[in-house]
Amino acid sequence: MASSFRKKYVLADSGLGGAWQLLCSWDFSVTNERAVRQRKNNLRIQLKESLSEKVQVALLPLTERLKHYGVFLGTWLLSTGMALGCGASVYFLCQYDKSRTRQSADKASGSLLEEAATLLLPFVVSLINLVVPLFYSLFKKIEHYSNPRMQVYAIIVRNVILKMSILGILCYYWMKDVANTFSCWESIVGQALYRLVIVDFLFIMLGSFFGEFLSNVIGTKCIQSLGVPEFDVARNVLDLIYAQTLAWIGIYFSPLLPVIQIIKFFILFYLKKVSLTQNCQPPRRAGRAAQMQTIFIAILFFPSFVGALSMVAYTVWTLPPSDKCGPFRGLNTTFSAIQIWMDDLNRVDAFQWTVWIYQHVIRSEIFYFLVSLIILVFIYIFRQITQGRKLLIILLRQQIVNEGKDKAFLLEKLQTLQKSKQNKQKNKKQVRKRQEKVSTGMLQALLARQRLEQEHGDSSSSFGVPMPSGHSVSTTSSAMMQAMLAKQYAEDQDVASYRGVPFPADPAPASSSALIQAMQARQRAESQNEDEFYRAPVQSQNPVNALPSAMIQVMQARQRAESEQEEDEFYREPVHSEHPVSSMSSAMMQVMQARQRAEEEESEFYRAPASSQHPDASGTGSALIQAMLARQQVEEEYGDRY
Repeated sequence: MASSFRKKYVLADSGLGGAWQLLCSWDFSVTNERAVRQRKNNLRIQLKESLSEKVQVALLPLTERLKHYGVFLGTWLLSTGMALGCGASVYFLCQYDKSRTRQSADKASGSLLEEAATLLLPFVVSLINLVVPLFYSLFKKIEHYSNPRMQVYAIIVRNVILKMSILGILCYYWMKDVANTFSCWESIVGQALYRLVIVDFLFIMLGSFFGEFLSNVIGTKCIQSLGVPEFDVARNVLDLIYAQTLAWIGIYFSPLLPVIQIIKFFILFYLKKVSLTQNCQPPRRAGRAAQMQTIFIAILFFPSFVGALSMVAYTVWTLPPSDKCGPFRGLNTTFSAIQIWMDDLNRVDAFQWTVWIYQHVIRSEIFYFLVSLIILVFIYIFRQITQGRKLLIILLRQQIVNEGKDKAFLLEKLQTLQKSKQNKQKNKKQVRKRQEKVSTGMLQALLARQRLEQEHGDSSSSFGVPMPSGHSVSTTSSAMMQAMLAKQYAEDQDVASYRGVPFPADPAPASSSALIQAMQARQRAESQNEDEFYRAPVQSQNPVNALPSAMIQVMQARQRAESEQEEDEFYREPVHSEHPVSSMSSAMMQVMQARQRAEEEESEFYRAPASSQHPDASGTGSALIQAMLARQQVEEEYGDRY
């Protein structure tokens, strides 16, 4: 019983939230499809009961709860009154049976009618045990418990009160009236117990036939709305407990009664097995069967076993045996036979140790005091162990909760990292697309400039007059300025997105304004050079050599602006990774130096006489194309690193 209580109540605590029912309560030995469906149904009902215990009572208003409490009080008073009434009727029937037995003992006729009259008391007792529980089962129509488990427990308690009250009345009648009235009262009590066991066996068989077989026939053939009857587990288990109690009481009065009880249980087992498989269906609302098993074991121990043991102990230590029959006749009590046996062993020297144990241990109060003290110490120790295990269980449950929180936190962080990686990949793709667009715009602008310079070279060669390359530069400087501004805006936006800083809507930072000023200064220098060229004679030298210094100043101003912007952003906000803008500026410097060399070659060409040499614009264009391809390659490498 203690092991069942530990497994079904302590370890299967409701604090686990039903997880143990879902994960640890499935019986994998079940292979029948019908049994699997029934097991699923029971598991579903158990989960519903566990949830209803916490919710349903709290949802009821005060008036409804008072109404339910009134109904419960009325049904319990009615059931207790029925049990007391059945006990009183059994007591009066026992008094009638005593008078009849006395009259039959005086007449000593032994007719068949008198033998049949002896079955009146066991017949009435068995009939009460069969009919009254059926009335108890009708109370569930008016009672509304919060869960079916409480309803099953109420029926079990009522049946136990009924059966134990009847057995208590019978034991009182046997110990008081029969023991003081009849000379061979042990034989009369043994015969009464034998009749109770046999009649109870007959009523169980009739109950299986009429209550299960005929109900199945009526529910399947005549009135199909009734359906197949359910197998009442609680009622059948209580019948077995009642029969076992009779066997324990009859051990002293009828020593062969346990053998008859074993044969009876053997027959009932196969009878109930056939009836269950052929006539009944498993209960749809089984409740918590595991905890009901613990309750049945507890009922079998108390009051069944404890009550039977108390009655036998009272008979042995208190009641005098009969004077005319039995092995203990002529003694004051049955326990006196042990004292006589010890007196006989005292005369034999070989058994003196047995006599000493009996006198100084068994009959000593100090021995029982020490035994009781040792038992109390062990109880205290096991209680402390139990308290420590309860505390350990609480700590482990808290640890499980904390582990769940940690896992949830780690999953949240993992999802955040995955989202950040996806955003970085998107930003990289956007940066590459923007760089490709800027590079394409720059390339288109330089190609347009190349075409203009080719047209300029063709026109100058046709007229024999060298034209300044600054004229074509002035026409394409606005396109170059727009392309450089677009690229600068894209680079600034990429840096802002890379560092996680919101980019302002105004695309004109300090470096862009510096770049604009530098480009405007370059455009003004080119315009002045062009004016000076047109004011000078035709054979004068081409003033393109003034352009490289202006271009170098432009690029140096831009590089200084970008370095100042990087230093300001570095001190304003920590940067997680290097942004290679300086490498882009150096690449721009290399590109512009290549362009400067190309323009110097062009200026040297224009210094020659117009009649002897003609400008070849293709060389300059090819140098510019190579410079732009080198610049595009550098930008692609930068995009890959980014």
